[in-house]
Amino acid sequence: MTSTAPTVSEIVRQDYRAADVFKKWGINYCCGGNLPLTDVCHLQGLDQAAIESDLDAARRQRALSPGIAFNEWPVPFLIDYIQLVHHAYVRSTGAALGRQLHDFVKGHLKKYPYLGEVEEAFDALLLKLGEHMQEEEEKAFPYFRQVHSAHANREAYGKLFIRTMGKPLKAFGDDHRHVGPLLRRLRTLTAHYTFGEGACTNHQVLYHKLREFDEDLVQHMHLEHNVLFPRIQALEKELRAH
Repeated sequence: MTSTAPTVSEIVRQDYRAADVFKKWGINYCCGGNLPLTDVCHLQGLDQAAIESDLDAARRQRALSPGIAFNEWPVPFLIDYIQLVHHAYVRSTGAALGRQLHDFVKGHLKKYPYLGEVEEAFDALLLKLGEHMQEEEEKAFPYFRQVHSAHANREAYGKLFIRTMGKPLKAFGDDHRHVGPLLRRLRTLTAHYTFGEGACTNHQVLYHKLREFDEDLVQHMHLEHNVLFPRIQALEKELRAH
């Protein structure tokens, strides 16, 4: 009797997040992934219940609702969120995705010559983001916290502090203008992360992950450029007026 259960490859095509679960358990989900999960677990002696639990956890991962009122968050909490969520995501996911992209390009460059440019574009984006985040964490964020504290406590030195130290905001607005073109180049090279007909499962997973990285980065930059920076500018303006 032919099984109607989806193969592991089909599971990944339906939800690319399953790829990381199968990779963790040593399951080949690409060219050799033509068996149902039950058969794979039987052949490899794996705990199917544990794998299905991991798959359920992966499926529950969702992006934040666009309805969240970030503008209402206290400045220190917003800074913590950007650093502990978005900066941490870029560092951990970016590094892993870079390695995955490198391995895929190495094995598929003859078939997809443009992938070399995709790898270069992603590496350039990661490099710029790394420099940008380090500068933010070492200079801009401490300054933003002090501005918030000076305003909240009506501290007398606030006006002088702004005049002597008020440079990080412009510098990091400039940095965002460098990140944008790098991200747009990646989108152009991948046709907005569109894989062609007949693309293998690894190719599909890679593009889904690149799109996810892009979406996280868009929210990351939005929170900094459109929420945090204007809040700091408003506090600076009030401090200068007193």
